[in-house]
Amino acid sequence: MQNIKQKFVSFLTYGCQMNENDSERLAGQLKNIGYEKQDDLSLADLIIVNTCCVRESAENKIYGKIGNLKRLKTANPNLIIGITGCMAQKDGDAILKKASHVDFVMGTNKIHEISNIIAEVEQSHGRVVNVIQGDQEMPGDLPTIRNGSISTWIPIMYGCNNFCTYCIVPYVRGRERSRDLEDILKEVRDVASQGFKEITLLGQNVNSYGKDSASADFADLLTAVDKIEGIERIRYMTSHPRDLNDKVIDAIKNSRHICEQFHLPVQYGNDTILKSMNRGYTTDDYRNLVRKIRAAVPHASITTDLIVGFPGETEETFQDTLNFLKEIRYDAAYTFLYSKRSGTPAAEMQNQVSTELKKKRLQQLMDVQNQISLEINQQLEGRVLEVMVEGSSKTDENVLSGRTRTNKIVLWDKVGHEAVGQLVQIKITHPQTWVLKGELI
Repeated sequence: MQNIKQKFVSFLTYGCQMNENDSERLAGQLKNIGYEKQDDLSLADLIIVNTCCVRESAENKIYGKIGNLKRLKTANPNLIIGITGCMAQKDGDAILKKASHVDFVMGTNKIHEISNIIAEVEQSHGRVVNVIQGDQEMPGDLPTIRNGSISTWIPIMYGCNNFCTYCIVPYVRGRERSRDLEDILKEVRDVASQGFKEITLLGQNVNSYGKDSASADFADLLTAVDKIEGIERIRYMTSHPRDLNDKVIDAIKNSRHICEQFHLPVQYGNDTILKSMNRGYTTDDYRNLVRKIRAAVPHASITTDLIVGFPGETEETFQDTLNFLKEIRYDAAYTFLYSKRSGTPAAEMQNQVSTELKKKRLQQLMDVQNQISLEINQQLEGRVLEVMVEGSSKTDENVLSGRTRTNKIVLWDKVGHEAVGQLVQIKITHPQTWVLKGELI
């Protein structure tokens, strides 16, 4: 058997969970051609920067980081530097013009071609750009080196068809493509056999799974995954409110392992702005969906994403959003300042909101939501909740951290026999806005 020379690869991964998973799949393929993961960039033979371009501020930081890598290339001329991810897809050749020390640029749907691209660079010492958009499916059986040992990600689809006016993702990730159901189930069985206890099914809009094929839909997939032995918890992201239907709610209600957390990004609480965002639903549509969820799964947590300062926002539309928050009462909300993204319709819209006003309104919104989150968590005082042990807290090794099925973080003093991945019963004694503190039962 041919000996493969030992080399090292380092990853710099930015952006969403899909990018994190892409890096894991790149690492698995690179291991097969002799590259072991190495965190120290100065020891690397190959550095891959997996990029995000959702916000221009983040993109500028990444370009700065790419520039900083030039000193490593100067010290080691044989070092290979590659750029992948959404920014690579968007900018292509422009990256090579900006950064002469970069050896290859690889698009978002070329993850499975990394070994061929590395071989081409190594043999020809040339520069490679491979960002041609195509609708081919990602091979289902890519080798993967997973971070962590308890929770992992399983991509179920790629791309997005929604074209929200503020978002660049459809342009850089392409159209929706669903993975074959059996490929997904095989991967879930594989990670279960490796000891993983929790999976998160990934997609830009998981509720669209299967729309591009005549076989299974998202509810069918959830039901099939729920039957696989060894997986204790099933999560999914991201979910689009327009496409979450009764069949999915019933699948979650009747499951054993699908977690009772619904992350439903509303983005705004006013119909005029929602229409301008091209979200495809009204506030009444969303209210009705929340009512259905709470009727079917009463103890579910509901979380959301919100954008403050979208073009055309007025004091009136912003107050509508604050009132909507008070009405729906989310367990938590992930809040963002709107920032222009070149290449999207919203960047060209009139009535852009000043940064100062955006920041003021964001603080108002967070104050309202934080009070609601605290009040909801306070209702859990004295309750005993099932928590999966994730490990020691970041600040104290004598304190353990874990999550409930509804995705709330719980902290408690270590007793000594709790193992990572174990399900334990914790009595909540001190609920707070962001975490629940308790004691092991």
